[in-house]
Amino acid sequence: MTWQKAKEESIIANLPIIYAVSDSIGETSEAVAKATISQFVQEKFDVIRVPYLKDAEQVQAIVKEARENNAVICHTIVSPELRETIARTAKENNVEVVDIIGPVLQAIQKTYGLMPKNQPGLIHALDHEYFKRVEAIEFAVKYDDGKNPWGLSKADIVLIGVSRTSKTPLSMYLAHKQLKVANVPLVPEITPPEELFRVPPHKIIGLLIDPYKLNEIRVERLKTMGLADDASYADVKRINEELEYARGIMLRIHCKIINVSNRAVEETAGMILEYAAKNSTR
Repeated sequence: MTWQKAKEESIIANLPIIYAVSDSIGETSEAVAKATISQFVQEKFDVIRVPYLKDAEQVQAIVKEARENNAVICHTIVSPELRETIARTAKENNVEVVDIIGPVLQAIQKTYGLMPKNQPGLIHALDHEYFKRVEAIEFAVKYDDGKNPWGLSKADIVLIGVSRTSKTPLSMYLAHKQLKVANVPLVPEITPPEELFRVPPHKIIGLLIDPYKLNEIRVERLKTMGLADDASYADVKRINEELEYARGIMLRIHCKIINVSNRAVEETAGMILEYAAKNSTR
C-alpha cells in the first residue's frame, strides 16, 4: 500500500496520524512512532511511512498535509539541509515535528569532534554486509570437508589439502570476509570428485605443510581423541605419501599452492585474500 492510500484510509477512519518520514527506507522512524503510540492505550493511531524524501518540495508537501490532517511528523532525515527545511516549514505551519536522529548526530559531533557522513541508508548497507557474511558462513559449513561436491562450482574459493592443513578454520575465517569457501580433503585412497577438476584453477588453493610439522599436529589430535599416537594417521612415512599425492593433484590442476607450515590461519587467509583480489576480474 502506498503512503498516499494509507493517508486516505486514515482520514476516512478518523484516526490520529503520525507521519514516519525518512530520506531512506523509513523503518527506524516508523518503529519509533509505533513504540511511542504503544504507550497510549486509550487511542488508536495510524502510522504512515513516507520514505525516500529527496528534496525540499517533497518535505514541504508532507508538512502541509500534516497541517491539514492535524498530524504529527517524526523523521530520521540525515541530510542537514532537509532537516533544516522540515524544522522551518513545520514551525511556519504550526506542525509538531520530532527529529529522531539529528540530536544524536549533533551530540556525537560535539563530544568527539567527529563529522557524520550524512548519507541516508547506510544502516541497510551494513545489514546487507551482515547477511552476505552469514550466507558465506552457512556455505562453508554446508560444503566443509568435501561433504557435497555440487557446491564446488558455486564457491569463490576451493581449498584442497590433506587432513589437518587448516582447511576448515581457513574456510570459516574467509567466510567472515564474505567469501564462499568449499574445501576438499585429499586422501590417496579416495579419488577427488570430478567437480573439482571443472573449477577454474585460479579459484583453487592447494595447502601443503612440512611433514614433521604435520606429524606433531596429528599426534596431538590423536591424543585429544584418546587414541594411541602411533597410528598410521600420524606416521611420517604415511604423511609423506599423502603429501606427495596431494602435490600431484595440485600440479595437475595448476592451482596456487601455499605452504601453511608455521603460519597462523590469519596469515594464510591474508595471502588467499590478496590472491583472490588479484584474480577477481577473471
